[in-house]
Amino acid sequence: MPRKLPALNADNRAFWQGGEHGQLLIHKCNGCTRFFHPPSPICPRCASLDVAPCAVSGKGKVLSYTLNYQQWSSDLEVPYVVAIIELAEQEGLRFVSNVVGMDPQRVYIDMPVRVSFLNVEDVWLPLFEKDQ
Repeated sequence: MPRKLPALNADNRAFWQGGEHGQLLIHKCNGCTRFFHPPSPICPRCASLDVAPCAVSGKGKVLSYTLNYQQWSSDLEVPYVVAIIELAEQEGLRFVSNVVGMDPQRVYIDMPVRVSFLNVEDVWLPLFEKDQ
């Protein structure tokens, strides 16, 4: 599927390029010890500037999802899954991604998933597969 790539900057580079080494890097505050996403130079919880990317397990669950049937371009395979993934490290630590590697009709709420990466140019997109 064709993908629009993010503009890399000092704050998000670790997140988008951690997959090169098989790591999902999520920002963590060293002040209040909370993970947060999207990455930023300041903790949204305690306003600390002591934040840095930290490797997480890459495991989580499908919190919610939708099946997209709109074929936006001729090389786009439909349907595909757009999901909100909640990471195992912390309740509320969520982001939007795709569930891949299975029949989209078989995705379900609370399905255990693990990260995989799709490399496009200098970006490693975090995608998720069913975890056994």
